[in-house]
Amino acid sequence: MRALALACALACAFAAQAAPAEEEDAGLDPDYARGKQAVETQDWPAAVKFLNSAALRDTRNADIQNYLGYAYRNSGDLALAFRHYHRALQLDARHRGAHEYLGEAYLMSGNLAKAEEHLALLGGICLIPCEEHGMLEKKLAEYRARMR
Repeated sequence: MRALALACALACAFAAQAAPAEEEDAGLDPDYARGKQAVETQDWPAAVKFLNSAALRDTRNADIQNYLGYAYRNSGDLALAFRHYHRALQLDARHRGAHEYLGEAYLMSGNLAKAEEHLALLGGICLIPCEEHGMLEKKLAEYRARMR
């Protein structure tokens, strides 16, 4: 019994040392993981390629759709960015990242009212302050300052 408890304790200690990203990505579709890596290195064409491939196999994953929107937005294709952000929100209406990034895309297209709408939605989703609300709020403030 003590040997089992010791083995369990050692396994837990080892697991605690694993990097969170490695743990999180361990069970991911390989193309999804490669797409996330491409997003991190800002390799937008690769991100789009790998994430689209992953999306074909996992059609109900809001995170993949959100990452696709982000990759398309950063590669300059707002039309496809909007499409994927909206799909992410169809799959998960409370997806904080999709609301934040969609709000930013609306700012890029000059639609302040729609960006404010997503800020308000985040305000209802985040019962305590959340990073996504804060980031979109900051982007809105910067946008308003530029428009003065």
